[in-house]
Amino acid sequence: MYLVFLGAPGAGKGTQAALVSRELGLEHISSGDLFRDALNRGTELGLKAQKYMTRGELVPDEITIGMVLERLAAPDCRNGVILDGFPRNLGQAKALDEAFIARGEAIDKAVYIKVSEEELISRLGGRWVCRKCQAPYHLTGSPPRVAGVCDKCGGELYQRPDDMPETVKNRLRVYFEQTAPLIAHYAGMGKLVEVAGEGTPAEITRRIVSAIDKSRKR
Repeated sequence: MYLVFLGAPGAGKGTQAALVSRELGLEHISSGDLFRDALNRGTELGLKAQKYMTRGELVPDEITIGMVLERLAAPDCRNGVILDGFPRNLGQAKALDEAFIARGEAIDKAVYIKVSEEELISRLGGRWVCRKCQAPYHLTGSPPRVAGVCDKCGGELYQRPDDMPETVKNRLRVYFEQTAPLIAHYAGMGKLVEVAGEGTPAEITRRIVSAIDKSRKR
């Protein structure tokens, strides 16, 4: 079974991909891990990707897809995988579909973890980090005992530029602009599974597994 996990920054996509992969016995492949693995192993595609990355350029889709297919050929992927963080846009999704068709396979489902924009802004905008030990905190989810002070080392807490409210809103705007056509693409193929992404991690995992089971029985 081949699954794609979609979700905005802060939706918990990576967390759920890891949890569901264990639940269903699938390999979890994140786009970040994919690049690191290819670079560490010194594969031909990894070396090609490195040339773009060192110049600060986006890696071409054909190289990224090549690395996905290379990774899928590994023995630990025989039972299927969850792709987390790829595809990111419609062009990548179409190219991935074509690559799978050439292999006589297909993406089975695209799981969209849907979270309201208000909740996403709250999750991302409430994150603070210790300057000394990098311990993470959240103003509502896991606040420090003393405001602005790290529980672990007493260091000063600060908010990263990416987590500031205006930056968060812009990140989400860009994400939704790129992803709306991607969601429509999988919905049009009858492969989209939409799951509410608010609640405890365990609750969301149960929803995802249940939704996948139901969609496979149709």
